[in-house]
Amino acid sequence: MTRIRAALLDMDGTIFDSKIDLGAVRRVLGLPRDGRSFLEQLSDLPRETQDKGMAMLVEAEARGAADGVLLPGAEELIESLRAHGVRCALVTNNSRASADTVLRRHPLPFDLVLTRDDGAAKPNPGIFSVALARLGATGREALAIGDAHLDLLAAYRAGVAEIILVSPPPWVLDFIPEDIPHRRAADLREAQGIAESLLG
Repeated sequence: MTRIRAALLDMDGTIFDSKIDLGAVRRVLGLPRDGRSFLEQLSDLPRETQDKGMAMLVEAEARGAADGVLLPGAEELIESLRAHGVRCALVTNNSRASADTVLRRHPLPFDLVLTRDDGAAKPNPGIFSVALARLGATGREALAIGDAHLDLLAAYRAGVAEIILVSPPPWVLDFIPEDIPHRRAADLREAQGIAESLLG
């Protein structure tokens, strides 16, 4: 079995609860929940509406980063991965500003942080490919941990060998492809157990 050398972790909904309600922002803009990322949906709108939507997103992210909470088990999961010699990257569709705020409040020991300011947002696999290259690992040597179909799709398209989805929101379940192999965890403690079993 190929040794896992890198772990790519999502932020919002996976290790951090920002309490952002993107559904409310979508409703204001008249955007459906159609499985596409909020950023992809925005790109289809007129420029004036795009600017309004991005401003709403940035405001919500700033508020969430300042007021949100680390999810139980986040620190233990990352400590466990690092204890097994696994390099860890935070790969998020959030802005660099919001990720930096979260990590100032909760200084988790990531080896790398990539945000939407560093490349195309998930489900585009590009940012995962960049993370793997910078961590010195191939997809076959990697583990991805997220909470949504966007994480699953990006990881799969980047060739990541093992994918764990942690407590996906009910609405996300309709958009998870049945033919993409992955594991499910109810919370981060269960995800840690799965990761440790994969690491041997």
